[in-house]
Order: sequence, then structure tokens, then C-alpha cells
Amino acid sequence: MSKIKILLADDHAILRAGLVRLLGEEEDIEVIGEAENGREAVQKVQELHPDIVLMDIGMPVMNGMEATKQIKKRDGDVKILVLTMHDNEEYLFQVLQAGASGYVLKKAADSDLVNAIHVVNRGDCFLYPSAAKMVVEDYLEKLKHGQEPSSSFDALTDREREILTLVAEGYTNREIAETLFISVKTVETHKANIMEKLNLHKRAELVRYAIRKGMLQVDFDEVLD
Repeated sequence: MSKIKILLADDHAILRAGLVRLLGEEEDIEVIGEAENGREAVQKVQELHPDIVLMDIGMPVMNGMEATKQIKKRDGDVKILVLTMHDNEEYLFQVLQAGASGYVLKKAADSDLVNAIHVVNRGDCFLYPSAAKMVVEDYLEKLKHGQEPSSSFDALTDREREILTLVAEGYTNREIAETLFISVKTVETHKANIMEKLNLHKRAELVRYAIRKGMLQVDFDEVLD
């Protein structure tokens, strides 16, 4: 079984040591390196090729936001999972726009982090409950003021909307092909068309779009409690 390779980027050595111990208990996760600032994180991604970077925001030399942007620009396949103490809307939307695939609070790392790593590793997004609430509220606010464009979504065919929903729910290309009785190549063609029409480039972006459009089965009562 191949392990999920993790790079830790945080300027607090004690926290990094704690994360190494926590993640060391997982059979399918391996910490392959550490960085104490954003610039070092960018360099070590090029050297070590991790699957996921656990990225702090507030670091010296280069902050985590800028490091995330540079890493995603150089290697879009590397996933960034932000681990921070900041529980506010400003940071949430900034890190998502920078290219991060998830957002975990340090105070909840012991309960959420391992799950978040697995979610992000399979290509999905992870948001802790209050962050999901912020996303939903932002979406509803945009709807209220008529800011959610519909033209791109209207351009999707019924089949493309069907595939978009399955992609957002975590199905692989082969699983989608088997579900819809079409070839994997046809699924890939539809996905390429969807991304072009919506001007999206990553699976995580498709998931966020599907959430905004209400295409996923989300328990809104639970999220908005």
C-alpha cells in the first residue's frame, strides 16, 4: 500500500513535532519533510514531491498564502491543506482562491486532520463545519443580490450536468463510465468540455462550483446550525 506523502510547513517546531507524532500513528501516511517558512516549503516541494503540503498561513520570510500560490503555479498536482488558527471568512476565501483544497483549524487537528488528509488526497475538498457554513452563506448572499451568473451553467448539456454531479460526489472516471454505460474516453471528453465552459481547471474547483449550484446533497440544516 502506497503511503500519502506529507510535507509540514509551519514555523513552530513544537507543533511540527506534535504533527509528526500524530500522523506517524497512521499506516497510510508518511511525513517526508518539514519547512519552517513559506520559501522553504516551495523549495522542498520541488525536492521531495509530496502529495500534500500541510501549510500554515502566518510564517516568516514568505507567508503560507504566497507559498500556496507559488506551489500551485509550479505544480498543480500538489495539494495544499491549510492548517491554521484563524477561523474567519477572510482567510477561508483567500486560501481557497490561492488554490488550497482544504482548511483545518489547529485546535481541531487531532480530530479533523487525518480525515482531511484522506479527503484531499482523493481529489475532494475538506472544510470544517463552520467553514462550510461560511461558503453556504456566501453563496446565499450572492443569490440574494443576483451575483451568481447562470450563463455558463446554462451552457452545460444534461449529460454534462450529470457527469459534473458525479465528479463532485467523488466518482472516478471509470466509475462514472460504468454508471452511465459510456466509455472512459467519453467521460474524459465531457469533463474537458465542462471545465472549458465553466473556466475551471481542477477537480476541487468543480466540487466548489457544484456546491454553489446546489448540485450536491448537502444537509443545509446541519451546516447552518
